[in-house]
Amino acid sequence: MSEPLAPGEYRDLLSRALEGTVDADTRPPTPHTLYMLDAHRTALYVDQTVVQGDRGVGKTFWTRSLLDPELREAAAVEYRISRLRKLHVTPGFGMDIGSPHYPGPLVLPSLLSGEALPEEIWYAVLLGALEHPWPTETTGWAERVAWLRAHRDLAEAAIAQADARAAAEDMVHLLVFDGLEHVHTDWDTRNRMIAELLRTAMRMRFGTRNIRLKVFLRPDMFEAAKQLFPDASKLSGNAARLEWSHTDLYGLLFHHLGNEDDGAAEQFRHFTGGWVLSETGTHARYAPPSALRNDKKEQQRLFERIADPFMGTNVRQGRPYTWLPNHLMDSNDQISPRSFLKAVSEAAETTHRTRPSHTRALHHDAIRSGVREASGVRVDQIVEDTPWVRLAIEPLKGAQVPIAQGKIINIWKKADLPRLLREDSARYAQADRPELVHTGPRHPDDLPRLVQELIDLGVLRRRDHNVDDFSLLDLPDIYRLAFGLGRLGGIPPAGR
Repeated sequence: MSEPLAPGEYRDLLSRALEGTVDADTRPPTPHTLYMLDAHRTALYVDQTVVQGDRGVGKTFWTRSLLDPELREAAAVEYRISRLRKLHVTPGFGMDIGSPHYPGPLVLPSLLSGEALPEEIWYAVLLGALEHPWPTETTGWAERVAWLRAHRDLAEAAIAQADARAAAEDMVHLLVFDGLEHVHTDWDTRNRMIAELLRTAMRMRFGTRNIRLKVFLRPDMFEAAKQLFPDASKLSGNAARLEWSHTDLYGLLFHHLGNEDDGAAEQFRHFTGGWVLSETGTHARYAPPSALRNDKKEQQRLFERIADPFMGTNVRQGRPYTWLPNHLMDSNDQISPRSFLKAVSEAAETTHRTRPSHTRALHHDAIRSGVREASGVRVDQIVEDTPWVRLAIEPLKGAQVPIAQGKIINIWKKADLPRLLREDSARYAQADRPELVHTGPRHPDDLPRLVQELIDLGVLRRRDHNVDDFSLLDLPDIYRLAFGLGRLGGIPPAGR
């Protein structure tokens, strides 16, 4: 058996293997980064219409993997889902600029401001994915929607014919939808678009044999859309969720280390043992052994070769294996793998910079610095998805948690938060139809309900069962540190 890597070698391997992992939305997945945890298997079932997941848990990753024939084949092998080999996959919505498959961010608002209904837009996208022979005059999306409105019977017949052809060829047309938080800046319009998409997906799910839609979206967006589409409950029963346990996160980390293209990764695989080589197209891919994927004791034993055994001088200050993910959870106990890998990557860089001769690759103080950096990334992510969160939390900067709900509400009143939220929404207003705009929280003037919205988003957590001014509220470290709130005995925010 090979000797384990030296601390500096581990540190360098971590830096190389984790480079760019935070940019998962802008960097396409590769066989090296394709880690298939057991809990995500159901998300790839062809008949699984809705796949829920918070920001950074893998929605875009799996969307792009399904669109890539090479990665789809790898998933078919490792997940043992043979049906993945009988798919014709098309993007139904995403973040690609100028995609021929769906209307982009400039076209879609103009369609909605005209006569186009959300249902008509999605059916036009569906017909395009089915390679419908559009009349020559339908050169743009507006013309396609107009044709569909005037020829609904022909559109339905085209879908039925495409379904029959797919059945004869023993294949399935699968449309995948991602990035739906960007479908429109207006909250109400976005929810209406998603509700009609789910309605269309359900019609294909129960009305055809070989046409399926797979919709990746955040849980809060699914809940909001269900209020407009009651039959969406039929999709709730088999909706998959992209979630990560502590062992899943460490399995992902070890997968990255074992799939780097260098001698250190090869030495790491030889030392740990049990890796399975699979040839995916022109790429070699190594699947980690079960013990490194699922066994807490084996994972902890290995991680304590990489990191300090304690978060200080003794066990009372915690062990890094459990301490790290515990400080990256939101109030719904969810952890973004991007946050986890960012924390480890930053810990490696900080140790290299400040303690290059340390006896472990990761110093415990550097791990704390990694959590601070991960907090900044996570806050940037949630603010991008939900901009009003920054307006709500920034007035609390300098406060200590846990904090009474009544104190939060008083701080918000002094900051005139309802006015700030309304002004922020007005920045997106259409001059001709300002009543359509709703980019902020659902109840900006009802501050107790605003608290509950932040709890639902995973930003705040109740420390007791009270729902009144005396209720104690907490901010998990993954948000607290970047927003600049303190905690007695906790990691101090940056700059303190």
